[in-house]
Amino acid sequence: MGIRRPAISTAVAAALIGSFSVPIMAGSASAEGSAATVREDFNGDGYQDIAVAAPGAQVGGHTWAGYIAITYGSAQGLDPARTTVIHQDTPGVPGASGDNHVFGYDMIARDLDGDGLTDLALVTRDYQPEANVSGSVIVLWGRTTGISGQDAVRIKAPANAQVGADITAGDFDHDGHVDLFMGNGEEYDYHDVLYGPLRRDGSPAREQQLLVYSTDNTINTTAAGDFNGDGIEDLATFYVYENHAEGGKLWLGTEDGLSTVPQRLNSAASAAVADFDQDGYADLATRIFPNGDTENEEDSGTVKIYYGSPSGPSQTRTRTITQNTAGVPGVSEKSDQFGGRLSAGDANGDGYPDLAVGVPGEAIGSKAKAGAVVLLKGGQGGLTGTGAQAFHQDTTGVPGAAESGDVFGGSTRLLDMTGDGKADLIAGAPGENLGTIVNGGAVWLLRGSTSGLTASKSVAENPVDISALATKALFGENLSGDNGPGVAIP
Repeated sequence: MGIRRPAISTAVAAALIGSFSVPIMAGSASAEGSAATVREDFNGDGYQDIAVAAPGAQVGGHTWAGYIAITYGSAQGLDPARTTVIHQDTPGVPGASGDNHVFGYDMIARDLDGDGLTDLALVTRDYQPEANVSGSVIVLWGRTTGISGQDAVRIKAPANAQVGADITAGDFDHDGHVDLFMGNGEEYDYHDVLYGPLRRDGSPAREQQLLVYSTDNTINTTAAGDFNGDGIEDLATFYVYENHAEGGKLWLGTEDGLSTVPQRLNSAASAAVADFDQDGYADLATRIFPNGDTENEEDSGTVKIYYGSPSGPSQTRTRTITQNTAGVPGVSEKSDQFGGRLSAGDANGDGYPDLAVGVPGEAIGSKAKAGAVVLLKGGQGGLTGTGAQAFHQDTTGVPGAAESGDVFGGSTRLLDMTGDGKADLIAGAPGENLGTIVNGGAVWLLRGSTSGLTASKSVAENPVDISALATKALFGENLSGDNGPGVAIP
């Protein structure tokens, strides 16, 4: 029996031959529920931390082996001196680096064992021939001394399994422990819910197998949050087949775990979750597929918000936002891909979560696909264009300069790394060239402030800064806790 792999968009296919682009179909995605309460503090020092993936990096002579870089928060934000690089050749990490493993191409950061420290679950596409298993979920445990390979564990899988696809976290049974949803079944139609807490050998407290497919569809995006306000997180899964969007499903959380009879949802290309209007219901922010076409690289981009309600994401109380919406900087243009990445967090500290919208295809002047990020602000009425802000590498105060193909905003994350109570923006530009190094990639931190995001005191980090492998590394292609990978399996 073969192993089914995610579909590869034409944009990603181009990346594999050296022309980098961010696809509209971003593969499986993990969007955090309860964004205001989830902490990402791997060493427990009170500052939130970030894991950055470099899935294209060569490690040990293997192409597309990949590594991750964990940067610990501080009052200064990103700091190369406080960054640790981990790959499959790091002592303690299961397996070994290999061609096309793309180590860390999908990641979720949560406290999986309940010890108060954030752990990191990440996906690698290694192959275990003895069991015909494709892919692994590897857990790196949080420690007061920082994450390393020490005691890292590979979550066990049955024979003939495709492991790790669509990894998502939430408390789906309301017992106070984080649960993992992930591909881990003998039959491709099934996924597992691993109910927490995880033991240090990677085994869960209990398991549930969920029939997520009814056809040959593939999950392209997932999201978790308490959409119906009952205090239990729910799971949304969205589907594609070849180049067609195939809708979504809502699996309600219950005291016994996820329901097995889903509700129907509209399609989504990417997703983020937060209670943007603070009415007690988690809201679902999505990027829509234009005309159901998952490979329309010329799409300008549209973000649609479904506000939570007692029955889940509302089909009647919605809001659609584009770059032509009043107050949003810029204009909708071909190939902008507004909403290519989405992340929620409270950047101005007013108690209402905001939404960082990646616009990786945005042209800055004559520089095609230089990329940008737009911040939409939450409030009593939810997300609007009022007071929206835009940032790119030619924004005054942002290090570097915009160049064609940088795809700034190719990953986005809002979290408070500086510890001042306001979410900072971490933005990736995986197509950033570092001198003569092509597609080395980089990430930036823009601080939160009472007026929103600010470029003042913003900092950047790239593989050269941390003495890591840089050539075609695509550093910043994915961030822990953002809404999923933009790179497909080569």
